Amino acid sequence: MIRHIVFFTAASSSNLEPILDGLALLTKIPHARRLEVAQNRKSDPASKEVDVIVYGEFGTDAELAAYKAHPLYQEAIKRVRPLRELRFAADFEITTARTSAVESVGQ
Repeated sequence: MIRHIVFFTAASSSNLEPILDGLALLTKIPHARRLEVAQNRKSDPASKEVDVIVYGEFGTDAELAAYKAHPLYQEAIKRVRPLRELRFAADFEITTARTSAVESVGQ
């Protein structure tokens, strides 16, 4: 499983809703096992730069590639690129991630 995470900053606060709307097109692409687009809550006092997050899960590299090749992906880029300032993307294989087990509260 591959996790695909992208962070965006809006060039202007007035661009936030159009960016969210443009990126929402990505949720209609069938190749992701899970895809979410959300506005950053900016609850971390040390980091308030990121405005919008795209989070996706893909079973294979081929699924991720098909997602990026989809016409709706290209349309989202066309709509969002002029409105954003920065874009940072990261992909990682969950089998190589360092994780910890989370126990249920009260056990």
